[in-house]
Amino acid sequence: MYYKRHEQPGCGGCFLFLVLGMLLFGGGKFLGFLLFSGLFLMMAVVAGFWGFSYYIKRQIGKYEQSQTETHNIFVTLLINILVKIAQVDGEATREEIQTISNFFRYNLRYSQPQLLWVKELIKEAVQATESLESLLAEFRSRFAYEPRLILLELVYQVIYTKDTIPDPELELAINIAEFLEISYYDHQAIRSKFMARARKAAFSEDQYYKVLGLEPGAEFEPIKKSYRRLSMQYHPDKVGHLGEEFRSVAEEKMKEINAAYQYLEDKFKQ
Repeated sequence: MYYKRHEQPGCGGCFLFLVLGMLLFGGGKFLGFLLFSGLFLMMAVVAGFWGFSYYIKRQIGKYEQSQTETHNIFVTLLINILVKIAQVDGEATREEIQTISNFFRYNLRYSQPQLLWVKELIKEAVQATESLESLLAEFRSRFAYEPRLILLELVYQVIYTKDTIPDPELELAINIAEFLEISYYDHQAIRSKFMARARKAAFSEDQYYKVLGLEPGAEFEPIKKSYRRLSMQYHPDKVGHLGEEFRSVAEEKMKEINAAYQYLEDKFKQ
């Protein structure tokens, strides 16, 4: 996928505003004629539409230029992958597109300029012809293991925001984990958490084991080893270059890992 930054627009529509200004302030019989014929109104509508489009493009370009290229590529690939998952049954529905947009709004707490950018990226992704496999291959070649974990975490987050979770999308998430070369235990640690949430089950002792990527009943030595490994993988500094919102995702994951380890450590101390 070729990433191209959205540049801030020039003032190609300024001439239209100049003409409107001349008509407004240069008035006279000609202006009355234009108003009567509706031409002035038509030009005003066109100018309003252009002005709104100009504002949107300027906001998008301004935000995008304030971020690192790594951040922009990560988000662009993420959105393209999420849209391709939504299209697995043929096409992405309006509800699925809204789910992706809401994910950035509520889960990642994107501001209005950020959401304008996201909506533009979604619109482009819906029209894109790249395959999911090619997008994942690019992601795997560009990003190390830790950002891949964050991607998989986000994929599951979006899938599980739906009231009804389609089986093909869950199957696709499993395939994505394999393609990104996520280990079985790391994948289980992510997947089991969202499955428990979907069942609205209380957090059980077994769940704490699974957060650490372990089978229930594991001894304390493997628990310590897994905790150290996951703490390194999800350390916020490992994904800080992706942007503050993804650093926050890692911080939330670290809270879950710490809570699981604390519970199991207390259990073995008894």
